[in-house]
Amino acid sequence: MKISLSQRKLKDGRISLSIEFYRGSEITEDGKRKHFRSFENLETYLFIDPKSAKERKENKEALEFAENVVAIRKAEYAQGRFELKNTAKAKRIFLNFFADLAEEKRTLDSSNNYGNWYSTYQHLKKVVPKNLTFEEIDENFIKKVRKYFEKDAINKSEIPLSQNSKYSYFNKFKAALRYAFDNGYLTVNYASKVKSFEQAESQREYLIFDELQRLAKAECKYPVLKKAFLFSCLSGLRWSDINTLIWKEVRDEGDVSKVNFRQEKTDGVEYLYISKQARELLGERQDPQERVFKGLKYGMTYNTEIVRWCNRAAVPKHITFHSARHTNAVLLLENGADIYTVSKRLGHRELRTTQIYAKIVDSKMKEAAEIIPELTLEI
Repeated sequence: MKISLSQRKLKDGRISLSIEFYRGSEITEDGKRKHFRSFENLETYLFIDPKSAKERKENKEALEFAENVVAIRKAEYAQGRFELKNTAKAKRIFLNFFADLAEEKRTLDSSNNYGNWYSTYQHLKKVVPKNLTFEEIDENFIKKVRKYFEKDAINKSEIPLSQNSKYSYFNKFKAALRYAFDNGYLTVNYASKVKSFEQAESQREYLIFDELQRLAKAECKYPVLKKAFLFSCLSGLRWSDINTLIWKEVRDEGDVSKVNFRQEKTDGVEYLYISKQARELLGERQDPQERVFKGLKYGMTYNTEIVRWCNRAAVPKHITFHSARHTNAVLLLENGADIYTVSKRLGHRELRTTQIYAKIVDSKMKEAAEIIPELTLEI
């Protein structure tokens, strides 16, 4: 690829500076030569005929700046940043690229993360032209997509998206742009040029101990789902980590058991001690490479069964599998565990993430102050 400084004369008498990325040319079917090039606008200008020392100085500074950027782009190319950039990638349709990326997420992670990628794709189909290619992407396109999520996007119930849905879906879109830049589809990292939505503090649904006890006694259509959910309540492990847990990662050391695994979400190695009852839910040890919760899978069937299971147990809450992790955090804090220990067990990178559960426990303490009926006082 040839990277050079390009100058274009404007109607107002200035010269606009940009970087040209020239990827060569080819002969088309009609015998004409077609050139493949893209530009990065530096938003930097020169006076065509500088008439003062000030204008000459500004021209000199503008040229130095532009030439420095060209040098940086050439260095990035030498380091492999644009190594994979080619005509095929520039011509690739963005929606097809995003769909393939979402499918890759489904293969690697069967949890709700894929569901968010899929939902994002459904929304993008409403705002992104069907045949839009990477060479047509610019800042105006990025702003158009953000405006869609901000003002126009609606959910299946035909009401505006929640703040957290906007945050999640738009971040998936930005993640795709970053991936495209890192792998040579784009010459500009547009993901860094647009602001994400603010994330709202979401309500964390959880079970109190009595509700958890009722679930433990109630019938669940899928025994593996019941065991996995209760294990998450007792251990705090995420769905993704439970789903991929294999017997090699379960360590029995005398009367003590722990799981040694790599967290799917943070990619950090974790050593988590589990209770005897949690260990009993795992059952008898099998082949080291075999999944502990064999047959467990993410999907509408199992999600619906959790709701029905809760109905049988007379638990009037909207419980999902992730609620089990919230339940573990709240029960630990209610029973005297300090917030630092809970944070480490949950694998949180920041303590403030765990403090949300401390707020829940504090709120319950305030409610408890009003539980005792008022006395009829005669003093």
